[in-house]
Amino acid sequence: MNFPSELKYTKEHEWIRIEGNQAVVGVTDFAQSELGEIVYVDVTSVGETLAKDEVFGTIEAVKTVSDLFLPVSGEVIEFNAQLEDQPELVNADAYGEGWIVKIAISDASEIDSLLSAEEYKALIG
Repeated sequence: MNFPSELKYTKEHEWIRIEGNQAVVGVTDFAQSELGEIVYVDVTSVGETLAKDEVFGTIEAVKTVSDLFLPVSGEVIEFNAQLEDQPELVNADAYGEGWIVKIAISDASEIDSLLSAEEYKALIG
């Protein structure tokens, strides 16, 4: 299983890649493997400003639907449109083509509360 060290992680299994005052958010390799075959990603929060840990969408697998939680407060500025026709990209490339949203970070201090790759690995055992 893959845990890129340049990313930060949440206890809810999202990852975040900080790019200046913006960030890219997705679900971890562990999360996609636990969910199984991803069949739909629903994000209706583009243009909305949400608080840390608020639900920004859902991800649907063959057997379950899970909420997606924002790792830090910010405005959801973009949804990965490729996922509309190819939700399986989350399974194939969770940290690359399978990213879910981009956000404009509104409180950079919240980044400090996220998990490192090592801490995330310890969390999931």
